Amino acid sequence: MATIGGMCVRTVISISRSLRQNNYQRVTWNRLQSGQYCTTNSDAKGDKSEKSENTSDESQKVIENLTAEGEKLKTQANDFKDKYMRALAETENVRQRMSKQVTDTKLFGIQGFCKDLLEVADILQQATQSIPEEELKKNKHLEDLFNGLVMTEAQLQKVFLKHGLEQIIPQKGEKFDPHLHEALFQVPAEDPKMASSVATLEKLGYKLHERTLRPALVGVFKS
Repeated sequence: MATIGGMCVRTVISISRSLRQNNYQRVTWNRLQSGQYCTTNSDAKGDKSEKSENTSDESQKVIENLTAEGEKLKTQANDFKDKYMRALAETENVRQRMSKQVTDTKLFGIQGFCKDLLEVADILQQATQSIPEEELKKNKHLEDLFNGLVMTEAQLQKVFLKHGLEQIIPQKGEKFDPHLHEALFQVPAEDPKMASSVATLEKLGYKLHERTLRPALVGVFKS
């Protein structure tokens, strides 16, 4: 058998084939590795892009949810503020009404008592007006009694003024006021300019702290 460098030709051919096969396998493996690497990089880039898009969508949704929640809270806050201001206003109105009621109670709590005393004042006035002056000069005792009645009436009027009770004494020609006067009858007018004005005073009126307790009874000139 022929030899090459001490080795048979068959052995040399076998070794040559083995080397070529190993080189082919190495090249193929390298090509496969290169393709797998490129594919892996491409997939990685795709995953990153998809994850970035998903993250962006989720962030947008979170922002939209937070914005909607913020608007809802702002609406609730405005509603609570409006209710709070209304409650404050209502509380203040109630406080003012209660304060006015307390003040009115203090001022007009004696209204019924004053009305009863007006009858006493009327009787004293009638008593002093019914005694003729001539009789007073003739009778000393009657004069003393008269002076006592006058002093009593004056003292009673002082007590009335102390508690806010004032007389309503309209004068002739004064304009008729339905809040202060009550017309009992009409009389012919002496002057057309005096029409619908007070003609005569029949009974004194009274007002308690500017509130008419009893209107003055008057006669009125015809219009």
